Amino acid sequence: MQLEIRPDPAEVGRARRWARSRLAGSGIEADEPLAETLILLVSELVTNAVVHTGCPAVLRLSLPDEATESATVRLEVADTSCTAPVPRCADGDETGGRGLALVDGLADRWGWSAEGAGKRIWCELDRSSQPRDAAAAFGGGVTAYGGFEGFAYEAV
Repeated sequence: MQLEIRPDPAEVGRARRWARSRLAGSGIEADEPLAETLILLVSELVTNAVVHTGCPAVLRLSLPDEATESATVRLEVADTSCTAPVPRCADGDETGGRGLALVDGLADRWGWSAEGAGKRIWCELDRSSQPRDAAAAFGGGVTAYGGFEGFAYEAV
């Protein structure tokens, strides 16, 4: 299932509402940690696409058909910008620049790839995983960028 996203910050809230509405038939309860983490990841990835590319994007969500202990949820955001995510460290006083570090700390796996004239950023959550300690995982996991802390898109 997918949702077309316009390059407008109001689309972030619409994307969260859309993702929440899709949880109902998947067997994932709206108040369980997996659902809350998924909604946060939707927010971060859609925000990055809207704010840093200025291009339309497509949010794709792959949910299990039914509740199983080993289900994997996959979230993808594809856009038409060929600008790759560039690692950067966010200083303590900066108001942005931590979105992909949150993705790294919360997702079981994530990465990005070039796709046609644009790119696709994806992350996966395993239902069977123990809830992760975001404070410990923040910047401490294996990343698609080899261990940099504080990731963000950066226009070049």
